[in-house]
Amino acid sequence: MTAHDLFLLGGVFPETTPAQSLRHVVAYAQAAESAGMDGAWVAEHHFIEYGANPSATLMASHLLAATERIQIGTAVAVLSNRHPVALGEEAATLDALAPGRFRLGVGRGGPWVDLDVFGAGLDRFERGFEEGLRLLKRWLSGDEEVAHTGEFFDVLPVRVMPPGGGGPVWVAATGEGTARLAGRLGLPLLLGMHASDEDHVKLLDAWRREAEDSGFDPEAAEHVSTHLAQIADAPDGVERLRESLTELLERGVGQYVSLKPSKAKRDHGAYVDWMIERHAVGTAGHVAEQLARSAERTGVSRQLLMVEGMGDAHAVRENIGRLGEALSRSRTASTAAPVRSEAAPAAADRARPA
Repeated sequence: MTAHDLFLLGGVFPETTPAQSLRHVVAYAQAAESAGMDGAWVAEHHFIEYGANPSATLMASHLLAATERIQIGTAVAVLSNRHPVALGEEAATLDALAPGRFRLGVGRGGPWVDLDVFGAGLDRFERGFEEGLRLLKRWLSGDEEVAHTGEFFDVLPVRVMPPGGGGPVWVAATGEGTARLAGRLGLPLLLGMHASDEDHVKLLDAWRREAEDSGFDPEAAEHVSTHLAQIADAPDGVERLRESLTELLERGVGQYVSLKPSKAKRDHGAYVDWMIERHAVGTAGHVAEQLARSAERTGVSRQLLMVEGMGDAHAVRENIGRLGEALSRSRTASTAAPVRSEAAPAAADRARPA
């Protein structure tokens, strides 16, 4: 059975302050728990309004205290900016305080100015991800003592305190190179919204080959995929989503400062149109069916749902509640009837603008 968690971006939408955006993340996680969903994962960004949360682990710690049942994850903690041992200590602490509820997801990030601000540098982003990931995995493995000598990190023999529980680290992958690295280490993938199910399957196939060659059981990994999820009963709701998301991307993503400037201009409106077409946007029935079809195509058993697209806090909480109801009904119905085939979608259930 597929698990459904929230993916909480914490974006600063119009007429919302960064502080309010952070408090909304907490309210949305609590709403997810009330709606019967399985978890909430939080993003991490620096210096931009696309996401107001600068520390995924700090926010995760607050959410673990603010909720009782659901899993809380990071999607993602940017490993290129962090010392793997410091991040490992934080993850082990959260796991000790909330056994079985914390999930650590990490990613390479981008060539952004935060690499310079935090002293990591562009080389760490371009060449240091594998070393950092290996050291992080070792720190969380349950070993009593860790030492490391490498190009980017030198760690004298030190006691691991608190000890890691040996749980997995989810690795954000946008290309086959990272997917293969995660496979070699036996670490599950965290797949983003920017790619289609077909692209995700290619990454998962590359991961599986490396995992099997490295002696890991590919069936033991719980991969995660991220989806835009918005219940909108009429075309004007979809249009509101389109306008809100496009504005957030144009303003927030446009604030990135790159250490490798590019002259290429992003078409944020086209990207939002693509997401709305490919992801779970429409009536409650269509959203549930779209997510079920994606899980069937990819085999991914945990889906993270980006629910904040409307921007307005009341609308987001309403979306979370309706998603919880729709997915609960879908789970119940799936025990009695198969998912409708993609060849014969329920056109009447869809709500798209002309």
